[in-house]
Amino acid sequence: MTSEFISLDHGSGGKIAHRLTADLLLPLFDNPILSDMHDGAVLALNDHTRVAFSTDTFTVTPLFFPGGDIGELAVNGTINDVAMCGATPLFISLALIIEEGFPMADLTRILQSIQQAATRAGVQVVTGDTKVVPKGAADGLFINTSGIGLIPENVTIGSTGARPGDKIILSGTMADHGMTILTQREGLSFDHAIQSDSAPLNQMVAKILAASGKVHVLRDPTRGGVGTTLNEIAESSRAGIILQESRLPVREAVAGVCELLGFDPLYVANEGKLLAFVAAEDAEKVLAAIQSDPFGREACVIGDVTAEHPGQVVLETLIGGRRIVDMLTGEQLPRIC
Repeated sequence: MTSEFISLDHGSGGKIAHRLTADLLLPLFDNPILSDMHDGAVLALNDHTRVAFSTDTFTVTPLFFPGGDIGELAVNGTINDVAMCGATPLFISLALIIEEGFPMADLTRILQSIQQAATRAGVQVVTGDTKVVPKGAADGLFINTSGIGLIPENVTIGSTGARPGDKIILSGTMADHGMTILTQREGLSFDHAIQSDSAPLNQMVAKILAASGKVHVLRDPTRGGVGTTLNEIAESSRAGIILQESRLPVREAVAGVCELLGFDPLYVANEGKLLAFVAAEDAEKVLAAIQSDPFGREACVIGDVTAEHPGQVVLETLIGGRRIVDMLTGEQLPRIC
């Protein structure tokens, strides 16, 4: 590591954040489970039982935004990380760090949102913790959630599983969440309102796995966006990825905000989308399964896995050229989740 102090870039999910993990965390805690670097840990309890376990901390600002709030986001984010391991989420924990003076009405509203999100996703909040810190020691409210779920015996999902010939499916439009948070934070308004895509994806994953036994990778492209997540998968799988720019889905209003403010939608966070890598012969079945879900109606195939340029993501542009899609460098939008 070259930096003397922690910066916001270390929480970006991009290159600098990955260096923090690779240079400091992994050498201290390295083990086969952690080194897989998936959304959650896959734990074998015995020859027949595997569970997925994941934890996450949410510091989003503002706490309330179009399409959700920090409570709903915390539940959905943890559920989705467990589901990306191919598991059925069952239980979550809830830990609150509350700043002195935080309005009780806001806390009640957020807790009700957590309850509603958990009920909608079919999980139970079964343990937790509450800490109150002095005024000025936190920024209103931080939430930590952990989740656990069961993985079916015939399911093997991991970041190393992408194979040449796989089709890459994105379950919907990019950049909705990140651009919503940015516009709310900066007080920007536009003719067409945008809102976060925060959503639970566990039921969508169940449909995917019921449709095909040839799903190799599932990931939700949160911090760092689709571009960074695809780079992580390409590197872990030692495979190349080819994207078609013409197929990348972005809502017109979101694309306009990105263009105006100088953001590439490929690197903007999503909170209710997934990437599925599936064998070509089953791609249409999986696509149909995703499109049958309320949160996947705009799903589409965006690219392919290739044996060429292993570890790299290449974009075929609208004008017929090619460019490298690198991992996000630096922090675009701090505290978006």
